[in-house]
Amino acid sequence: MKAIWNNTVIAESDDTLVIENNHYFPAESIKKEYFKTSDTHTNCPWKGMASYYSIEVDGKVNTDAAWYYPETSELAKQIKGRVAFWKGVSVEK
Repeated sequence: MKAIWNNTVIAESDDTLVIENNHYFPAESIKKEYFKTSDTHTNCPWKGMASYYSIEVDGKVNTDAAWYYPETSELAKQIKGRVAFWKGVSVEK
């Protein structure tokens, strides 16, 4: 699977997990040069507290377009250390 934004592959992996229709990529599969840590956090009742990355490609910024769970609930432990996308990031084969 590939995560693509602004015509650039920002993550690629054969090992994604699909939870609630979102592909969660292993953290080591993201191209870190495009990711900037965000101060945004949200809470999911069953997964835990999410943290976000903004994505920057060729001078364009997609704020909070990727999220991850630094710590997960017991129910969501399979997605710890994984990153998912939204806000116009295309995930495709």
